Amino acid sequence: LIVSVTDPSSKTNGFIFVRIQGGFHEIRNSICDVVVVSRLLNATLVIPEIQSTTSSKGISSEFKSFAYLYNEDQFMAALTKDVNIVKTLPKNLKWARRKKEIPSFKVRHSASPYYYLNQVLIVLKKHAVVELVVSEGGCLQATLPPVLEHVEELQRLRCRVAFHALRFRQEVQELATKILLRLQAPGRPFIAYDPGMTREALAYHGCAELFQDVHTELIQHKRSWMIKRGIVKGKLSVNSAKQRLDGSCPLMPEEVGILLRAYGYSGDTIIYVSGGEVFGGQRTLIPLHAMFENVVDRTSLSTPWELSSLYGREANLISSYPGTPPLIEKEMKHEAWKTAGPRPRPLPPPPARPKSYNIEGWWGWVAESDNEPESTVMELRTNAHKLLWEAIDYVICVEADVFITGFDRDGKGHPNFASLVMGHRLYQSAAMKTFRPDRKEVAKLLDEIGGHLYHANHTWLTSVRKHMRKRLLDGLIEASTNSKPKSFLSHPVPECSCLMHDSTETSIHASSPSTQSQVQAALGTAHRCPAWMDGDLIMRSKDKDNEEDLDEDDSTSSGLFFRPSSENHESGGGESNNKEEAQLDDQEELDGGER
Repeated sequence: LIVSVTDPSSKTNGFIFVRIQGGFHEIRNSICDVVVVSRLLNATLVIPEIQSTTSSKGISSEFKSFAYLYNEDQFMAALTKDVNIVKTLPKNLKWARRKKEIPSFKVRHSASPYYYLNQVLIVLKKHAVVELVVSEGGCLQATLPPVLEHVEELQRLRCRVAFHALRFRQEVQELATKILLRLQAPGRPFIAYDPGMTREALAYHGCAELFQDVHTELIQHKRSWMIKRGIVKGKLSVNSAKQRLDGSCPLMPEEVGILLRAYGYSGDTIIYVSGGEVFGGQRTLIPLHAMFENVVDRTSLSTPWELSSLYGREANLISSYPGTPPLIEKEMKHEAWKTAGPRPRPLPPPPARPKSYNIEGWWGWVAESDNEPESTVMELRTNAHKLLWEAIDYVICVEADVFITGFDRDGKGHPNFASLVMGHRLYQSAAMKTFRPDRKEVAKLLDEIGGHLYHANHTWLTSVRKHMRKRLLDGLIEASTNSKPKSFLSHPVPECSCLMHDSTETSIHASSPSTQSQVQAALGTAHRCPAWMDGDLIMRSKDKDNEEDLDEDDSTSSGLFFRPSSENHESGGGESNNKEEAQLDDQEELDGGER
């Protein structure tokens, strides 16, 4: 049976109103899915509502919902030929929604298209409107069944939404561009690094013992909370060392720094740290700062005024914090003492005051309650700000010369922010260097060297370099089998890719036909691009001279992970710096029989 997809130009079956909950990557995945669902049901899509912002009362009234993060006009204009989109419901339906009279569906993660065709569509035709509540980052399965007509067109629609229609609002895009230009100002490549270390991800995968003290308690507290709600199916106590050896835990910043130094990157290489949250704070980044003197993030490359201008005019929440008891309570207390009677009669306890925790909520509640505390208004505001921070980081990571991640799973086992970045980079150009380290193999390599990092031998350095170069290609194959079934945008090929007539643009290093064939086989791309795309894509492709492939000679890094490189600064790099950034013939390693 072939199920047809109705042409969007025909009369629609009704309106779909969507409420999306979650973080940056969950919102982005969900928006792409609801557009495809609207096309599937031939429905008119109302601009989705992002609950993370509208439910935060501390957010500026200048921005509402979708427009807080994305450009509404661009979104509608880019999809005008694909889906009917409106900004709001008609007045009569809007009034019915306020009265909660319209049918609502709480959609589970990766729902089948038949769920919408067999259940939602019937209700939609009857009531002319349905409300979808999406909370787990994706409401449509990544791999659509082949019995759907025009399956590849629906998948390409996802790519048009993610990579063309979803543009950040102007203020966010402008600041991201400014920071990107400041990173590129020195005239040499930079590395974008996403740690992927969130409290939810660490708790879900049982990686509490990577940290110490209260951080371990917080991870375990979150894991207990997840187990009670059925998010995690397992024991509370997990052997974190075993999880790390199995590759289930994130690579720590120190481990990523060791890999990059062993690969050959010099101590003055620019490292941009992305992510709205790095669990453990700046303390976990200290080893990375010790290995690379130019570790930066959005706060060090922008002024506080530039960041605060993104938020609009927000109300002052200082008065929201519980302070000292009002004077009237003190007067009441004195009166109680006067009328208490003969001593030593005990006084009644003072009036209970509401519990107050610090902004992180870390120190007061972890030992008092099994439940997570309710978010304060300040915390809700910070969560909304994180969407803007990750939007800036997303732009910079996509455009970075090199990208590496410490983890590619979120707090529910789904592909995370880094997976979206890797998918976008793959969509733009397969030639963009993206390291996907095998965490299980890296754990073995690091355990081999043990306490001898300062005296790493040539054999170990060669093993690390071979692994990193091998993962440039093997990581693509692994993503297509592991990440893509959970999130299409983490590996949007071959559906959203094509072969240039000048096929060197699609190869990783364009150094030999064998490499090109390996990449094409990994991507699964078969059809040619239209002729009009040739010139446009060539203009946008990265200049190969800007790619930083390092020389196989290990004289710059052998056992010298912490060697100061300040002597190169006075001469602007000089011959020494050029030698450290010299190109490495990756193809020689790939053709040398390692695979």
